[in-house]
Amino acid sequence: MSDIGSGLTILSFEAELTVHEKKLLYLRARYAGLTFCGCAHAVFVCKLVHLLKCILKRRTAAKELYASKGHGELSVGILGLGTLGKQLLLCLLKKTTIRPTQIKISTRNPAEVRVPPGVECFFNNRCLAAWADVLFLCCLPSHLDRICADLHSHLQKHCLVYSFITAVPVKRYTRTYAGWQSITDRGGITLGLKWVCGVLYSLLNICTNVCLGSSEALSLINSIFTENSMNNEPLKVQSFIASTSFLHPNESFPWISLVDAQTKETPLLHFVMNSKPVQENIWTTYKSYLKSK
Repeated sequence: MSDIGSGLTILSFEAELTVHEKKLLYLRARYAGLTFCGCAHAVFVCKLVHLLKCILKRRTAAKELYASKGHGELSVGILGLGTLGKQLLLCLLKKTTIRPTQIKISTRNPAEVRVPPGVECFFNNRCLAAWADVLFLCCLPSHLDRICADLHSHLQKHCLVYSFITAVPVKRYTRTYAGWQSITDRGGITLGLKWVCGVLYSLLNICTNVCLGSSEALSLINSIFTENSMNNEPLKVQSFIASTSFLHPNESFPWISLVDAQTKETPLLHFVMNSKPVQENIWTTYKSYLKSK
């Protein structure tokens, strides 16, 4: 049957808008673009973390320790299943090798939502926080304080909290819970260098969490980008921490605050800003990850 409303502009969304309201229609396209880009950033982060975890798992020296710390397959939590949460879920399933059983969702009305088979959906923010390796916050700013209260003391140290909450300064997360390893999506429609640095520092923290020496940690992180020739200008100890610092090859990097990594001038930011080859390699890796599953 044909659409009986076809051609009847009076039934369109724009028909009842005022002249002033029509000037804001561009925000719909802006919202769609930011949602797409935000999901792409999330896919990139999950692929990097998943790849690093797989490499760590294969390493004989780290295998037993890694397993003893509760690290297995990548566990992805999504807190909030509105429009953004649903889109994120679909992107993770379509553009990564993450299986439905590796994703859990906490939402206020789990009985009223449909999720792909295998994805567990419930309403228990604390349980989700205690389980996840990567936790995506897809809720409203007005819900942040209540959610922080739920998550307080339940997050594992290695859990990477990735926030899509807008209009909330990143430092507010640490004021609420100082232990959060948090990245906020401030990349917009480009790859912001501070956001990139936050992601790279999060990879370093994963290595630190399993007590890898600085030499091996750098080797693993550089190996992720080997296919795109990051080894032409590899990351070094001085790329991540002050040049005056000294680390023995078997000594782990210090734990890096991801909030500081996104709000302060860091050695890594200066290194990436001044290295076009590194920027191009990161961008090439980003694009390749979005094209493949």
